Amino acid sequence: MLLVPFIRENKNLVIEGLKKRNYSDNDLGVIDDVIALDDKRKNTQTKLDSLLAQTNTLSKQIGGLYKEGKREEADTLKTEVASIKEQSKKLQEEMSTTKEKLEELLLGIPNIPHPSVPFGKSDEENEVFQEWSGSMPELGEDALAHWDLAKKYNLIDFELGVKITGAGFPLFRGKGSKLQRALINFFLDEAHEAGYEEIIPPLLVNEASARGTGQIPDKEGQMYYAEKDDLYLIPTAEVPVTNILRDVILDEGDFPIQYTGYTPCFRREAGAYGKDVRGLNRVHQFDKVEIVHVQHPDKSHDTLMGMLKHVEGLLQKLELPYRILRLCGGDLGAASALTFDFEVYSAAQKRWLEVSSVSNFETYQSNRMKLRFRDGKTTRLAHTLNGSALALARIVAALLENNQSTEGIRIPKALQSYTRFDIIK
Repeated sequence: MLLVPFIRENKNLVIEGLKKRNYSDNDLGVIDDVIALDDKRKNTQTKLDSLLAQTNTLSKQIGGLYKEGKREEADTLKTEVASIKEQSKKLQEEMSTTKEKLEELLLGIPNIPHPSVPFGKSDEENEVFQEWSGSMPELGEDALAHWDLAKKYNLIDFELGVKITGAGFPLFRGKGSKLQRALINFFLDEAHEAGYEEIIPPLLVNEASARGTGQIPDKEGQMYYAEKDDLYLIPTAEVPVTNILRDVILDEGDFPIQYTGYTPCFRREAGAYGKDVRGLNRVHQFDKVEIVHVQHPDKSHDTLMGMLKHVEGLLQKLELPYRILRLCGGDLGAASALTFDFEVYSAAQKRWLEVSSVSNFETYQSNRMKLRFRDGKTTRLAHTLNGSALALARIVAALLENNQSTEGIRIPKALQSYTRFDIIK
């Protein structure tokens, strides 16, 4: 959530940032609405302060008059104080309504894109930040997609998942389960070596947590909601892990804070249909290892670049062709100031599959969560960052497809000590 003083002091910058997100001239009117509501809030507060001062002054006078025996004059002033209190009550109600409207508008305004974010309306205009420099895997004409490989080798049962739950809930079995568990442990061990503290968070969060990281009000339609308990199933470990520091004031020496966590993730993916969502390409439940950073504002961009290197190292060890995209304004998540997506190449499907998003949210989440740090005698908002390291569903798809041969499916060397087998036959 953007700070009102920032909007006031950088109105043109905010407007240009929203234009990069393809806001129309009509949509941009929200900025003037925010400033007008903030003006109203300030004016109302000034009136309330004035009435409070009058009340305090008159109350002192009333006490003195009673002591002097001037009861009639004191009673007159008491009537005046009662009238002022009634005015104050109405102004307080007006203040409460104004604050609610102001917060509602602020929650609906996305983050301002980093200057390096390119213009663009959709994912088709994302910028290739780094190309794969190696050779692409070459498969024969009889190469199978992962959903066929999963059936052939009895690794994943999509039909049983439908029977038990519904479409988008795959059931892993046998060596498919072992491969899944091997990837989770591999990613967690790599994160540990990089200095991340491992967290096992709750899989359901309350509304305050979902609001703190920006899922509400932007993405509530994509989350599963347990209505009776007023809880949301997490779409990613980012939500519970980042909220560890909600309403916390850090010391500057606490930076950097690095968390990692493995969780199942749940996303409704409403409206997702077609061949591009077949098999593991898009599911409602998937496993993911997340990395989260809380950093000093002066160092967050360097931290983001370090996170890119970490994810890149994982893909290199898995021997998967990859590329890195810098998201354009039209494809940027509402809470993010700058996001890089990692895609791996599926040789069987002959297409790129997104497997990670690494983002710097700057102060957008920390303002919602009131996550601050002491900077001398004042406090400032920290910067938050997170990334997938990695999302397993499409990683498994690419590993199965790219490593298939007439002998079976080869397991990358980096995983063999985790799977305890080097080939699936």
